[in-house]
Amino acid sequence: MNKYELTVVVNAKIEDDVRVATVEKVKEYVARYGGTVTNVDEWGKKRLAYEIQKMKEGFYYFIQFEADATAPAEIERHVRIMENVIRYLCVRQEA
Repeated sequence: MNKYELTVVVNAKIEDDVRVATVEKVKEYVARYGGTVTNVDEWGKKRLAYEIQKMKEGFYYFIQFEADATAPAEIERHVRIMENVIRYLCVRQEA
């Protein structure tokens, strides 16, 4: 099992319950592909470095998880098409 960190920037213009549901859906994808979420760090609403889809702010979430080497590609495949996710990045953490 490798350790990964998935950074997700969620649309700031949506309702709180929809935003929470979006993060829960990402965590479900991690569990579906054999991963275990170890920590979810919410940074809250931050100003984006540049405008994305005419948005200047987004909610930042850092999801740390452990999974096999094949899991990040499958998780990214689903997160990529999520409507409320503006940007994402999954990196492997150093041991």
